[in-house]
Amino acid sequence: MAISNEPLLTDPAASQQQRKGHSLVYWLVFLLVTAVAAFFVFKYVWQPRQQETEAVAQETKDKVHARPVVTVVKVVSAPMSHELSIPGTTLAYNEAPIFARASGYLKRRLVDIGDHVAKGQLLAVIDAPDLDQQTAQVRSVLAQSESTLGQMQAQEHLAQLNWDRYKVLVAKGVFSKQDGDTQQANLQVAQANVNAAMSTVQANKDNLQRQIVLQGYERITAPFSGVITARNVDVGALISSQGGAGAGASTIGAGGNNQGTGGAAQSAVTPSTGGAQGGAMFTLASLDPLRILTSVPEIYAPYIHLNQTVSLAFEPFPGQKFEGKVTRTAGSIDPATRTLLVEVQARNPQRKLMPGTYVVANFAPPVGFSSLLIPGEAIVVRNGKSMVAAVVDSRIHFKPLQLGRDYGDQTEVVGGLQAGDIIVQNVSDDIEETAEVEPHYRNQKAEPSKRP
Repeated sequence: MAISNEPLLTDPAASQQQRKGHSLVYWLVFLLVTAVAAFFVFKYVWQPRQQETEAVAQETKDKVHARPVVTVVKVVSAPMSHELSIPGTTLAYNEAPIFARASGYLKRRLVDIGDHVAKGQLLAVIDAPDLDQQTAQVRSVLAQSESTLGQMQAQEHLAQLNWDRYKVLVAKGVFSKQDGDTQQANLQVAQANVNAAMSTVQANKDNLQRQIVLQGYERITAPFSGVITARNVDVGALISSQGGAGAGASTIGAGGNNQGTGGAAQSAVTPSTGGAQGGAMFTLASLDPLRILTSVPEIYAPYIHLNQTVSLAFEPFPGQKFEGKVTRTAGSIDPATRTLLVEVQARNPQRKLMPGTYVVANFAPPVGFSSLLIPGEAIVVRNGKSMVAAVVDSRIHFKPLQLGRDYGDQTEVVGGLQAGDIIVQNVSDDIEETAEVEPHYRNQKAEPSKRP
């Protein structure tokens, strides 16, 4: 079968119509796909995002116009069984650094730290040969002045005899009146010499007595009964006339506790003079009774009286109670701390209690005294004053406080609040005066309420 090579003849108008139909189909498909895509974008992209934006805007608007939620607590009265517990400082009844009044070298040391000594007991002996030599010299001067006095007295006796003879002979005309006047003048001179010699002897006796007293300072004795709490010298140490150890002297024991109401104890391993002359040789403390110094807040000052019984708790004896009595007070309030200094004395016959021990003095509950308790975290400082944020009719009102004792998680309030007041437990910086809040009690689920 033969195939013709001639081209097929087509209708131009039909071809054009066919191309127009294909183009229309393409456009319809494009529009359909675009519409579907736009629908999906609107449905699953734009609309959710728009709803989220509106929700955030509404939430922001609600937060701006909503009252802040605060946790509040009710102020309660403090139990009357609460004792007034105040930390104190334990001091020896008497405590004194012992200095030397004689210069020399330490010859003997008879006590050490921890030794109990009686009043007048010998503690140490100083070798002071120059002082001994001065005393011997003064003795010699005294002996010389006494010899001179004897000589003057003999001359006075001779002048008295001559005047007695001349007085009779002048009266009889044997000697002239001028000779009598001369003998009388000699007697007066002799008497004046005797008086001067007697004064010299007395001065030398006084000087000798002074030297004997100074020589007695070579023996260091205890001024009162107590315990040696510090020893700053050793045998062979150079002692100055002001007392103390020379350079290089060893030191054993705790330093003195001459702290009054708040001083610090000296170092336990170095002398108080740092190795230079002039420090104390020993420190002596009387331990029975002991002094306890406490600072009572001024609000409780009217309830403190002499001979008041105080219960004492010492740190080294947990669970044990000791008894003391109020012996004196400062009689005035310290303007810096607003406290009254109170001294309590406690007997310590067995010397089990030591100065410097931490102690808590428990005073009986003041009769007729009432106070309140609030959480310590509710207290804020505004304008230099302790305050709380009280809630009255859903509005904040800051009230200044007069604080009492601090119990850790709770604080005593003695002025500025009343029992039943509502206060904010935690005051943030954005809580201001007259701010409107939504109060919720502690342990109550805090959910913001809608404003009408």
